[in-house]
Amino acid sequence: MKTVAMVLFPDFLLLDMAGPMEVFSIANRYLAAEHAYVLTTIGTEPGPLRASNGVSLSADLHIDQAFDSYDLLLVPGGPGAYNERHPSLLAWLPAATARAGQYGSICTGAFVLGHAGLLDGYRVTTHWHYTERLIKGFPKATVETDQIYVQDRNLITSGGVTAGIDLALSVVAADHGKKVAQDVAKVLLVVMKRQGGQAQFSPLMAAVAPQETAITRVQNHVLEHLDQPFSIDGMASLAAMSPRHFARVFAREVGMTPMEFLQRARIDHARNLLETSDLPLKTIAFKSGFGSVRHMRFLFSEKLGLTPTQYREQFS
Repeated sequence: MKTVAMVLFPDFLLLDMAGPMEVFSIANRYLAAEHAYVLTTIGTEPGPLRASNGVSLSADLHIDQAFDSYDLLLVPGGPGAYNERHPSLLAWLPAATARAGQYGSICTGAFVLGHAGLLDGYRVTTHWHYTERLIKGFPKATVETDQIYVQDRNLITSGGVTAGIDLALSVVAADHGKKVAQDVAKVLLVVMKRQGGQAQFSPLMAAVAPQETAITRVQNHVLEHLDQPFSIDGMASLAAMSPRHFARVFAREVGMTPMEFLQRARIDHARNLLETSDLPLKTIAFKSGFGSVRHMRFLFSEKLGLTPTQYREQFS
């Protein structure tokens, strides 16, 4: 039997906890009793703990009572993970994870592990919306921004919310084989392996800064004329700068090169048209400035891991 423990704290995200635990529970239907998962919840406070959606749950154990060596110890995310510190939990986690065979986090639960000093030197991931915050907060970790889940030695972390199901399915597959994991996935009406990574859910380009500068004027002009061709020289002329100076200032202010900004803007524009219209791919490629469906398909596959057709089928 394999023991799986999930830590609960105020303002945790209920689906982060429930999704993986359902995977292990359903897996038990296909396993002999001696190979079943034993599921436990561990709370940071006595009595009911309120999740971020208002639902209250009582954990099986308080952390002061949890001294077992769990095979897998997981931390969910939620506002209580990335906005709050839980001193008793942070003090308990290092020894608890050292006893565990494997430990990890769902979604923004990575912040709890980070504050406990458990991400340093590891490859990790979290919800796409919080990857930059994780990178800045824990520079000794290597944050993978496009992965659904990341396994690095005895640490396993997942992207946002439902990615916890992917993480749990990968654990079941490693423990009991792909067939059992596939059977569980079918019950949950999910796929064993998603097409693409987290990038397909997140915008590739941040909003243009509201301040009026030469660089933001160029950005806004580009966004309004994406069907037109652009070059570094042309964009530099719009900013009344030399090409070299423009490229340097643009990279400093925006955090990417002008051509990378242009490429990301075109992909995001095409994504919006794929989601909200029935326009042919050729029209979308023209309106977004790709020049051809072939070029658009290449960049979609490279950046999102999906073709435009697959993207439309998945998100429209």
